[in-house]
Amino acid sequence: MLGEHRYEVALEWQGDRGDGTSGYRAYGRQHVVRAVGKLHEIAGSSDRVFHGDRERWNPEELLLAALSQCHMLSYLHVATNHGVIVRAYTDAATGTLKEDGRGGGAFTEVTLRPTVAVADASMLALADELHAEAEQKCFIAASVAFPVRHEPASVVAVG
Repeated sequence: MLGEHRYEVALEWQGDRGDGTSGYRAYGRQHVVRAVGKLHEIAGSSDRVFHGDRERWNPEELLLAALSQCHMLSYLHVATNHGVIVRAYTDAATGTLKEDGRGGGAFTEVTLRPTVAVADASMLALADELHAEAEQKCFIAASVAFPVRHEPASVVAVG
């Protein structure tokens, strides 16, 4: 079904230490992200290098997670359409962000390293090829202005 889809999230900053943003180090970067109907909120912060809380998710990690999730979901859809039976899927995604020296920066690339376990050795070649089709179907990858590379591996599921 073609159409537009609208998504909404609510963000609440939790970092006021009593003086608000009176100085760069005077406030915390803690926040929560919520969405109607979700069972759990996401506890977020900035990256530790940007004075954040390392125990909370930062936006850079969430972007990387979104790219990894989107590729996986697209891949599982494509595999189903092509008769490839996936028994397990893992990814070890990495991303590089470069600061620009003016207080900003941008991601320069992300690499997804999915390992797909398929039901039968006859599916291995096609399983590897399907990552290209999945890449074309991933909404998140199509929305970013940096390359999303793929280094996939396929194996036969054990048991």
